[in-house]
Amino acid sequence: MIEQEYLKAVGTRFLEMKKLGDKTFQRLTNMDIHWIPSEGSNSIAIIVKHVSGNMISRWTDFLTTDGEKQSRNRDAEFLDTISSVEELINVWSKGWTILFKALNSLKAEDLLKSIYIRGEKHSVIEAIERQVAHYSYHVGQIVYIGKQVKGKEWDSLSIPVGKSDEFLREMINKHKQS
Repeated sequence: MIEQEYLKAVGTRFLEMKKLGDKTFQRLTNMDIHWIPSEGSNSIAIIVKHVSGNMISRWTDFLTTDGEKQSRNRDAEFLDTISSVEELINVWSKGWTILFKALNSLKAEDLLKSIYIRGEKHSVIEAIERQVAHYSYHVGQIVYIGKQVKGKEWDSLSIPVGKSDEFLREMINKHKQS
């Protein structure tokens, strides 16, 4: 029971991360996805390419092969080759599709099994938590860069400043009715 609740909760967290990225991409132009905040930083296009590459490697054959696939070229993920927002969304979606397929196939008894990432042993729970932390880090970067590139045109993806009390009242009223 607890195991199924964990899988449900982590699936929800991953879906929320994906949606933050999706909402960010809706606000961007083809030029925006290549904007770099400073020398040595990555653009949204590069971050998406890296996150998707990581997802494909980590979640393909999740329980049976090392999470760092020999076919992965991690260094190539940091070359800006994505040409459009449409292509960016396709690359992004491919990684998430593989992640959700693997996550949805897990059963409670899988959570304490051992898997490997770069030869390092992890329980399935540890591997999942590792990926939650990794992806949330990069999704935060994507949102922050999107906010920087759009400036005053940016619409908040969370509770806008000055609207906290109003949001709290709405949430309390919403949940009273449930």
